[in-house]
Amino acid sequence: MHLIPTQDEVVAVLRETGALRSGHFEYPTGLHSDGYLQVPLALRYSQHQRMLSVGLSRLLRANSELRAVAADVSIVAPATGGLPVAFGVCEALRAKQVYWAEREHDGEPLRFRQYLEPRPGEQVIMVDDILRTGSKLKEMKQLLESHGASVIALAVVVYQPTPTTISFEPLPTYYLARLEAHYYADAAQCDLCRRGVPLDKIRE
Repeated sequence: MHLIPTQDEVVAVLRETGALRSGHFEYPTGLHSDGYLQVPLALRYSQHQRMLSVGLSRLLRANSELRAVAADVSIVAPATGGLPVAFGVCEALRAKQVYWAEREHDGEPLRFRQYLEPRPGEQVIMVDDILRTGSKLKEMKQLLESHGASVIALAVVVYQPTPTTISFEPLPTYYLARLEAHYYADAAQCDLCRRGVPLDKIRE
């Protein structure tokens, strides 16, 4: 195993743990795809959680500007998938603290828990298990900035872009693996549906 795991090593862990599968899947957004990816299935295992989190922290440390301020940086994740990664990155990076944004009920905006919110000028690295559409991370970034925090980087285990993935440029963005999948906007456009491949519906 390399100090920073290679793409092949990350994919091997994802497949071994069932986090990455091939088939015919419908995501909650309505997108159909030939690939299923739920990184938390790999994060169940402490050795994999440690390897992925430490690898991500080493990518961040390779940036001299981030390394210089690491001790004063907060690691912030959207609950719940990104939390194991956030705590692992915080420990390996020796950052200041971890906190997260969450929804009290479906359809409501992200919020911070009572008595827990960013300070004006606070430097933040956003962390998550995956960047797919980017909508939740964009919402969290806006929430952080509305409190006066400064988001200085984004780090995810896997980058799996879709046709509608949001760009975070010029924010420095780090990931251990980039995975491509074929996406179809709906069943009418899905080649897998036309071929009669059995469909698995993915729950939130």
